[in-house]
Amino acid sequence: MRRPSTSTIVSVVTIVLVLSGTVLAYFFGGTRQTNALDFVLPVIASGALLLRERFPVVALIVVAMSVAGYYPWARLDGPLIVLTFLVFYTAADRGHLTAAIATASASLLAMGLGETGGVRHVEDSVFITIAGWIVASIAFGGVARNRRAYLHEARQHALDALRNQEEEARRRASEERLRIARELHDVLGHNISMINVQASAALHGLKKRPEDAEAALRTIKDTSKETLRELRTTLGVLRQVDEDAPTAPADSLARVGALVAASGLEVRTELSGPLDALPTEVDLAAARIVREALTNVSRHSGSAEATLAITNTADDLVIRVADDGPGTTYDGGSGFGLQGMRERATALGGTLEAGPRPEGGFRVVARLPLKGTR
Repeated sequence: MRRPSTSTIVSVVTIVLVLSGTVLAYFFGGTRQTNALDFVLPVIASGALLLRERFPVVALIVVAMSVAGYYPWARLDGPLIVLTFLVFYTAADRGHLTAAIATASASLLAMGLGETGGVRHVEDSVFITIAGWIVASIAFGGVARNRRAYLHEARQHALDALRNQEEEARRRASEERLRIARELHDVLGHNISMINVQASAALHGLKKRPEDAEAALRTIKDTSKETLRELRTTLGVLRQVDEDAPTAPADSLARVGALVAASGLEVRTELSGPLDALPTEVDLAAARIVREALTNVSRHSGSAEATLAITNTADDLVIRVADDGPGTTYDGGSGFGLQGMRERATALGGTLEAGPRPEGGFRVVARLPLKGTR
C-alpha cells in the first residue's frame, strides 16, 4: 500500500484545522447570524488545497478567491486565511512566482476594499500581519525552490566530475594497455624474429660449417634469455609485484651498435651529431624505432643488408632506415610494427613516413623533435 506524501498529510491536517475552526467559530464565536458563504467557501478552498501539488496555479486562484470573498461577506471569523499560506508557498515552490505575486496583490486589494465597505472590519494591524504572512509564504517557497535547484546542480556537478574521472581512468588504462602491447611487440617480436633467423642459419650450416651453427645457437641462447627477462619485467609491472626485480637496460641510441648487432643484418651506419645526451623519451622512442625498422628488414625485405642514418640537427632527431630488398614492409600503416613506430613518433610531436623507395626496397624516415623535450 502506498503511503501518503508529506505534502498530502500537511494539506489534510490544515483542512481539518480550518474546518474545525469554522465549526468552533459558529458555536463559540458570539454570533449565530451566518450565511451560506460561511461554510461553502471553506469547503471549496479546502477541496482546492488538495490539488495544490498537481495544479498549483488552479489551487492558488480558487483559494485566493475564496478568501477574498470570505472576509468581506461571510459572518464567521474562521481561520480560512491559513489555507492561503500553503497555496502561495506551493505556487512559488513550483516556479509560478509571477502568478503567486499577482494573485497575492489582487487578494489583498480585494480584502482591503471589502473591509472598507463597512460589512466587516479587520484591524489594520491584523491586515498587515496577514499581508506579511502571505509575502513570507511566497518568499519561503522561492527560497525552497532555489535551494532545491542548487542542490540538484551540485549533485549534477558531482556526477559529472565522477563520470569524467571514470572516463579519464579508462582512457589512461587504455593508453597503458596500448603502451604495454607496443613494448611487448617491440621486444618479443624483434627477439623472436632474430631467434628464427639464427635458427635458420644454424640449420643450414650445421653440417657444412659447424662453427657457424655454434655461433648461431649461442646467439639464440642469449636472445631467448634476454626475451624471457624482458617478458618477466613486463609481467612484473602488470602484476605490480616484486618492484626490486632486475630489469634489462632500456634501449638507447648510445648502444646503437648493440641494436645493429642484434638485428643479424649487415648494416651500414651513418651517425651525425651527439647521441649520448638525448631526452630520455626521445632516446627510448628512437631506439625502439631503429629496432623495429631493422626487424622489419630482416623479416620482410628479403635483404641481408640495410642502411641506418641517424642525424641530430639540434632541433630534430632524424632516423632513416632503408634496404634494397625485393620484398616490402609497406602495408599502408595497418601492421602492428609500423603502427607502433608511428604512434611513438606522433606521441612526441614527430612524424614517421614509411613506404617503398623509387629505386627499389623500402625506407622508414622518422623525425622526432628535440626542442621542448629537454
